[in-house]
Amino acid sequence: MTLKNTADRWGAVSQTLHWLILVMIAGLAIVGLTMTDMSNGPSKIKIYALHKSFGLTLLVLVTLRLAWRVYAGAPKPVAGTPHWQERIASLTHWALYALMFALPLSGWLFNSTAGYPLQYFGLFNLPKLAARNEELAQLSRNLHEYGFWLLLALVLAHAAAAFYHHLFQNDDTLTRMLPGRRRAGAASSEPASLPPISPENPDAP
Repeated sequence: MTLKNTADRWGAVSQTLHWLILVMIAGLAIVGLTMTDMSNGPSKIKIYALHKSFGLTLLVLVTLRLAWRVYAGAPKPVAGTPHWQERIASLTHWALYALMFALPLSGWLFNSTAGYPLQYFGLFNLPKLAARNEELAQLSRNLHEYGFWLLLALVLAHAAAAFYHHLFQNDDTLTRMLPGRRRAGAASSEPASLPPISPENPDAP
């Protein structure tokens, strides 16, 4: 497997960033849905701080992934994919990118306008994106919350489409984002080489 993307596969860098970002989104979602019900105290403050730090890490990873995609390109659509499916897949990908940027930024904006300090894993403070403002804090909080549910819906739709292609279309949509070789079914669809011509019978196939 190469580091860069090829015409028919995602490279090692894209695959690593893809699955790392997915795991991080899942972790942030689980923590985000449970931490609000915690009782007030040092543990809750610590969990909130970790949620914010991992959210900022997600922002960095998404930026790296987008920059790498611009640099390394992207595989061509799987052969035989209808044009309308290509368009939906492309729109879904860019909507996912937009939301993966919007969620950390809206959380950062809410933190700033609500007047809370923001530290990155306790190492250094980050600047405020805006001055304290109750209306803007409520708006950014709503964007963060509703944006999460929209992101979750798109991630599930994206995964469902990949499994549909894998199970029913029998193509490489899913496997080209996984380490290893192409699926055997796809490889067997390529024409087999002809056997060598026998010197005793040059007309043999």
